[in-house]
Amino acid sequence: MSVPRTARARARAEITREITDAARRQLAESGAAALSLRAIARELGMVSSALYRYFPSRDELLTTLIIDAYNALGEDVEKAVENAATPRAQWRAAAGAVRAWARAHPHEYALIYGSPVPGYEAPQETIGPASRTGVAILGLVFRAWQDGALAPTQETLAPDLSAQSAAIAAMIGPGLPESTVARTFLAMTQMFGVVTFELIGQLNNSMDPAGPFFDYAIDTMADLVGLPA
Repeated sequence: MSVPRTARARARAEITREITDAARRQLAESGAAALSLRAIARELGMVSSALYRYFPSRDELLTTLIIDAYNALGEDVEKAVENAATPRAQWRAAAGAVRAWARAHPHEYALIYGSPVPGYEAPQETIGPASRTGVAILGLVFRAWQDGALAPTQETLAPDLSAQSAAIAAMIGPGLPESTVARTFLAMTQMFGVVTFELIGQLNNSMDPAGPFFDYAIDTMADLVGLPA
């Protein structure tokens, strides 16, 4: 059973939410590089010293926004995978969840998958949330391999890439072929690449609307990984 929060804890949580909501509005208006605790304090009618009790620095606020964004996306992808029946359906659902979340939250997507914020270095605590989407996707590939549903690949990787892929497999899918790990990473980067191109307008007047091209790219990448049709 969870312990009921005190009135003070509830009030702190509510003010924290107001601050992060204001920060997200500022992201949309000015971008992450221009995020300002003083501007947020003015918007909320707070003195700066009061806001600093919740977020002592801009970087701590950025870290919270980044963790929240990664967790929100990861949760959507995990749910999408869980609710799909077959490996390819899971892959399509995961990709669709990424695109849907990115289109609904373009500025938060840019925060976690766009250009680095000048002067900001993400701390270790962002690694777990950042991994959720990739772990969910590699997990569905691993389960397909365990079930014998994954098409085998005959491929020898360069030594450095082989070592990288083996290390990832050891953490997420022990025994998963290194070439499958590398192909899955290629598939994920292709997925995020198409989403990014759509959001920044690079598909305008070409693959526009982007939905059919995205679906084609996702199925092509599923073939590359070896997910059964």
